[in-house]
Amino acid sequence: MKLKLIVTFLLITVIGFAQNKGTITGSLTDKDLNNESLPFANVVLKGTSIGVTTDETGKYSISAESGTYTIQFSFLGYETIEEKVEVKAGETVTINKALGSGSYQLKDVVIQNTVSREKETTLLMEQKKAVEIKQSIGAQEMSRKGVTDVASAVTKTTGITKQEGSGNIYVRGLGDRYNSTTMNGLPLPSNNPSKKNIKLDIFTTDIVESIGIDKTFNYKNFGDFAGANIDIVSKNYKGKGMFEAGFEVGMNTLVISQSDFYLQDGPNFTGFTNNTYPSDPFSSYSFNTSWNKERKTPVNNSVFLRGGDTYTIGENGKLGFFANASFENEYTFREGISNSSINAQGVPRRSFTFESFNYNTNTTLMGNINYKINAKNSLRFNTMLINSSSQKHDEYIGVIDIFDAATEGGGFVRRSNFDRTTLNVNQLLGDHKLTDKINFNWGVSYNTVDNIVPDRMFNTFIPIDDNNISVLQISNNNSSENHRYYQELNDDELAANFAVDYKFKKDTEGEYKGKVTLGYSGRFKTVGFEAVQLNFNVNQLVTQPVIDLNNIDGYFNQNSIDATYFEITSFNGGLTPQTFDGEQNIHAGFGAIEYQFSPKLTVIVGTRVESVYQYLEWYTNLNPNGESTYEKIEVMPSTSIKYALNDKQNLKFAASKTYTMPQFKERAPFQFEDVNENFVGNPDLYASTDYNVDLKWEFFPKTSELISVTAFGKYIQNPINEATIASAANDISYVNTGDKAIAIGGEFEIKKVLFEVDSDNKESLTAGFNASYMYNNQDFNSDKVIDETDLNVFFTEKEGKLTGASDLLLNGDVSYFKAFSNKRDFLATVTYNYFSDRVYAIGTNARGSLVDKAVGTLDLILKSNVSENIALGLSVKNILDPTVERIQETQDVIVETYKKGMNIKFSVTYKF
Repeated sequence: MKLKLIVTFLLITVIGFAQNKGTITGSLTDKDLNNESLPFANVVLKGTSIGVTTDETGKYSISAESGTYTIQFSFLGYETIEEKVEVKAGETVTINKALGSGSYQLKDVVIQNTVSREKETTLLMEQKKAVEIKQSIGAQEMSRKGVTDVASAVTKTTGITKQEGSGNIYVRGLGDRYNSTTMNGLPLPSNNPSKKNIKLDIFTTDIVESIGIDKTFNYKNFGDFAGANIDIVSKNYKGKGMFEAGFEVGMNTLVISQSDFYLQDGPNFTGFTNNTYPSDPFSSYSFNTSWNKERKTPVNNSVFLRGGDTYTIGENGKLGFFANASFENEYTFREGISNSSINAQGVPRRSFTFESFNYNTNTTLMGNINYKINAKNSLRFNTMLINSSSQKHDEYIGVIDIFDAATEGGGFVRRSNFDRTTLNVNQLLGDHKLTDKINFNWGVSYNTVDNIVPDRMFNTFIPIDDNNISVLQISNNNSSENHRYYQELNDDELAANFAVDYKFKKDTEGEYKGKVTLGYSGRFKTVGFEAVQLNFNVNQLVTQPVIDLNNIDGYFNQNSIDATYFEITSFNGGLTPQTFDGEQNIHAGFGAIEYQFSPKLTVIVGTRVESVYQYLEWYTNLNPNGESTYEKIEVMPSTSIKYALNDKQNLKFAASKTYTMPQFKERAPFQFEDVNENFVGNPDLYASTDYNVDLKWEFFPKTSELISVTAFGKYIQNPINEATIASAANDISYVNTGDKAIAIGGEFEIKKVLFEVDSDNKESLTAGFNASYMYNNQDFNSDKVIDETDLNVFFTEKEGKLTGASDLLLNGDVSYFKAFSNKRDFLATVTYNYFSDRVYAIGTNARGSLVDKAVGTLDLILKSNVSENIALGLSVKNILDPTVERIQETQDVIVETYKKGMNIKFSVTYKF
């Protein structure tokens, strides 16, 4: 009886409290993004412990006892809005609000004064909502992991590695030719005649809001795709005025271990040098740069200035701007072994030890203006200038040619090269909500690239005889063994995107279930390339003097010309350059239907049709006059399907057909020379056809957590590869090596909050891990190459792996964050990256394939806001300093081996 009375009393009490409560509901939208829903915003009743966050659709609901409250709406990086509200028992009050960017400053150590879409949680939310299979890395995650350029950033995501010594990436084993690069959805040109894509490491993360990695084809992107489209989203500042300045100083452990650091004469500290050849180099010696190397003080440093502000214009308008200026440089050093032209018996024709001195610079100027005219219309203008330079001075000592040059060793080969790229990007984008059903967005861009190699110097010296290998004289085997080389590439490109979305058929909650998209894309490119090589042709009829390696100018001068030791020549006897000029026009129409068949199932079916035209003409020493035209209509269907298993899990599927175009340089019969490799184009090269399929399961336990598993497959018809052709110099060319290639694999990713303390002194420990495992194979058909081209190739094997493809890729990171107050905090991150063995070049003529051996790298990043205005940072990268090694399989001979050393940097940032 007593128990019955207690239960009755409790029920009456609970019912009484419930009857005394009311409800506040509503939704929050983003005023700066045409009133899109604003998920994960904070809604609290001030002065109480009652509060919630909005769901994925921006909706919220709060229960409270009767009374008058102040309800507060806030979101990271946005204004805070407060409003009085009266709650009555049993009644529901609806309050809808639109939030715009405000003056709130992030207290997170990683980013200050930034829009929330740089945050990991927001990008995970967008990934969860998307029908397509998406992956992104934002500015917050990039900063936490200590990456400073876009190439390094994307390697922190699943299934992507970077080629050693370059800014080029491999996605699921597919290299440069299979990937594409865009900025804000518009294409970027290449800075290298050998490559399709611009080097991603010239983009510093200072200018990046986020990077989207689409490994499945999107009908809005150009169809020259099989690996991934990398979309760099530039910063779009929101908030009150801010200005920051900072600097970094650092060193490389191998560099500082050298007693002297050498570079060539000519290029300056900033990397803006542009030297040129004499107007008449044949009648007299009149070069304005020295052959002698120069000592440098190798200290790595960087400086930056950045700022932004927003202004209200009229009742609904807002104008924001962001500007960034930065300069950074880096000195690196390598030494090791380099062998080349290794025969079937495992004997290298050329065998060296080498030292490589490197100096790189990057200067970036960027500005953007974002004008929100009203809630339905916005415009955005971006402009960017990047000047990047790479200076490399290499010295090789050993056997130049086992048959006829320094056969017992002692030969000396020196190559000094300066490569400078100036990229200018200009974009204008618009977004217009014409009606409740119709959206129109567009973008146009004009980009220019100027890539120069102003004065590459190449020397070859040999011992006087085998008994005096330390006494050197100039080599006279062929005229190009001592030369100066000048190159310029100009790439101008106009591009445009236009798309109209039409929404139809509302559901019971008033949300549209369907959308039709129609659009047009155009890309119009012109490329001009020219090169002049001045050879120092040695006179074999006179006795040559001894060379002093510390004073090479003592030989190359007017006195030596007068003494008839050498003469200066070119391939055509004059200064008429070798050239190739190209034009590429792509017109594309696309359409898609997206429909939500049920709350769980959404399907997108799209098609893209491209008219591709590529014209190339050339004048080279291999083919004095020639031209080639490629034309084709490509039809590319695609589909994306999303099935929501529940509110935290998705199952996604994507399939598409695409193509892979050969690049201009790959089709131009021009010879590019390196110390151990020569490359020559193939005019008969043609496009590959690609079929892609992905299946992905995603689980989002919390807003900041993710677990995903992906299975993927690719089938490539007529794959393009680099292969050694039968020639006197064992040149490398580009050929359709076989009928097919396949790649099948799986990816796993997890992001987990290990512990988190929410308080004024926040503390957290987070971890991330991703892994990719892949099986890949392609067939090799020598008869196919011989039948389709004028080249002869004899593959060692009938099948093998894709170049650049590692079976296993691993990435891991652990981060600890501690806030001591609103102004003081500390962040420590450890990251690890591993790739297994991967093929660099396919074996031919009974020689094994060249394989880059597995490498693992470990980095440590420390950052701290020590006050409201000052932030400090320390990074130690490549802590394990593993040996980088390339071998020739079958013969099991080392081709190249070296170490890179550790890079240590200290940074200071001051916020005004």
